[in-house]
Amino acid sequence: MPNSSSISHFLLLPWADTWQLQLLHFCLFLGISLAALLGNGLIISAVACGHHLHTPMFFFLLNLALTDLGCICTTVPKAMHNSLWDTRNISYSGCAAQVFFFVFFISAEFSLLTVMCYDRYVSICKPLHYGTLLGSRACAHMAAAAWASGFLNALLHTANTFSLPLCKGNPLGQFFCEVPQILKLSCSKFYFREVGVSAFATSLVLGCFVFIVFSYVQLFRAMLSIPSEQGRHKALSTCLPHLAVLSLFICTAVFAYLKPPSISSPSLDLSLSVLYSVVPPALNPLIYSLRNQELKGGLRKLMTLCFQKCCTLSFLHQGL
Repeated sequence: MPNSSSISHFLLLPWADTWQLQLLHFCLFLGISLAALLGNGLIISAVACGHHLHTPMFFFLLNLALTDLGCICTTVPKAMHNSLWDTRNISYSGCAAQVFFFVFFISAEFSLLTVMCYDRYVSICKPLHYGTLLGSRACAHMAAAAWASGFLNALLHTANTFSLPLCKGNPLGQFFCEVPQILKLSCSKFYFREVGVSAFATSLVLGCFVFIVFSYVQLFRAMLSIPSEQGRHKALSTCLPHLAVLSLFICTAVFAYLKPPSISSPSLDLSLSVLYSVVPPALNPLIYSLRNQELKGGLRKLMTLCFQKCCTLSFLHQGL
């Protein structure tokens, strides 16, 4: 049986057996990735260029858009390449890099969603202390902590996973390299390191989840105490996009990883992996931009400015 030192590449799970279906999946991935790149790119540009959007909420939203771009760029390009060229190969080093960056961006995204929940909690429950609790330095520290926790989690998982001997071949039951799929190839009986890493990740996720639940309980209590209906509606509208993105992220990931083995199948696993790794980065910009008038205004100003510059450049070119 091959060991980890003799494995030069892994075999990813193909989407279909025929070239026509492979081409269809390539077009589908291309459309989703372009939508994610366009939507998140517009949010990043609008927040970076719009001075009226330089607030804690939009600062964290910019960071969330960066994690979404990272998730898409980590998994989708290789899947598109394999579908177009009808191959399954991914190199050993490429697989390790994919595992690291996927865990990094997913962990950072969940941490950022937790921080954004705190932002909503302070803005509604403690509005008089908003400027003090969420100053520019505090926001930078919280964003840095979210990225650092993702980096540490990714480093621990990647180092531990690829240090285990692999002796059960090299096919993976997923369209990208994922830690549980690689662990299935291991023949090591020493799982204490994986238990320790999993315990760290689980404690981090549970801590964030408990904080989110507690914050939303307090949020809804504060909303119910607002006397005016217009005030309650405004408070709810600021929380709904975050709650929708959070629910989409958590529900799909939990069902994918904790579903009963009796209902597991390659096609179902592939569909679920797309739901938690590919679909949220494409939908998040749409969810946030639909109900946020400030962000819509920033996007309109950005598009108007780009249009004016294009017209100016075209006029100058014609004049020359």
